[in-house]
Amino acid sequence: MKNDFKILSNNFKGPMNLYLTIDSGQTSQPAWLEKVGYFQELIMVEGKPCLVKIRSQDLKGPLEVVAESPEEFEIEPVKNQIKGIFGLNDDLDKFYEFLISDPRLEPTIEFCSGLRLFKAHNPFECLIASISSANNSIIRWNRSIRLIKEKWGDCYQFSSGKFYTFPRPEKILEVPEHEVEELELCGGEKNLEECVNNLKSCGVGYRGKYINQAARMLTEDIDLYDIVKMSYEEAFQTMLKIPGVGPKVADCILLYGFGMEEAFPVDIWIKRIICELYFNGKNISVPKIRFFGMEQFGEYAGYVQLYLFHYARKSGLLDKLRLKNKIKSKT
Repeated sequence: MKNDFKILSNNFKGPMNLYLTIDSGQTSQPAWLEKVGYFQELIMVEGKPCLVKIRSQDLKGPLEVVAESPEEFEIEPVKNQIKGIFGLNDDLDKFYEFLISDPRLEPTIEFCSGLRLFKAHNPFECLIASISSANNSIIRWNRSIRLIKEKWGDCYQFSSGKFYTFPRPEKILEVPEHEVEELELCGGEKNLEECVNNLKSCGVGYRGKYINQAARMLTEDIDLYDIVKMSYEEAFQTMLKIPGVGPKVADCILLYGFGMEEAFPVDIWIKRIICELYFNGKNISVPKIRFFGMEQFGEYAGYVQLYLFHYARKSGLLDKLRLKNKIKSKT
């Protein structure tokens, strides 16, 4: 079954830059693949597999959508899920008023117009993507997550090719962490170089053990779907119990996976950006920067973090901070 429809601009407030949102490196999921003019991804809608193809010719919309499924489906649930994934329920006009009120934030609008939170359609995928992104490049963790899906996810064939779901925690628990473990499990029936069905083979490196341990914890101790019922602080503390999840990764999971926009993920670059813009370059600790961001930016903390990082990359601020840190390290 296939349906074409549009999401008109009167369904969302403010601009919508589809390419920038998908390509901004947010850890909710890998960037959707671009094929024949559409960004495409397989999502589950009310338990049914649905291939969503989406494109936009203008920042003011409309969003053109083609939805395809082997089963019959209603358009409205698909449309609502797309709105959730692409932050179309977020009022960017109001957010930009907030940015304009702070001269240090106002310049971000020029570089980030239409950038929205790219939210998870699968919270477990977001959790594993966020763990995989730690001390890693966007290209590498994107590739790792796609390989995990291709090796152990459910495969569906559509007119534009094969697409895969992200495997459930129970499936990840069956996956060997590395090639030696895989060799042991097969009883030596393969050579070591033939062992490519393990987490390490997907390029996750040392994070493989964290991925396996996280899957076990989510199978035995934590129900991810309970997170939405928690306060932010309770959810944050719950995330910290998961192996491989520190404060920055926890905030990424809560922001991109569960839409808790008061989260303020802080890595070394956000720390340096905030120190430069708000503390005259003084070295402030990561925990204090996180607290400052949440207090200073409130309900917009997650969006401000996203905008500041993209602005710093595109405006040259990041290069300036790299050079400044290099000079400091030599003195």
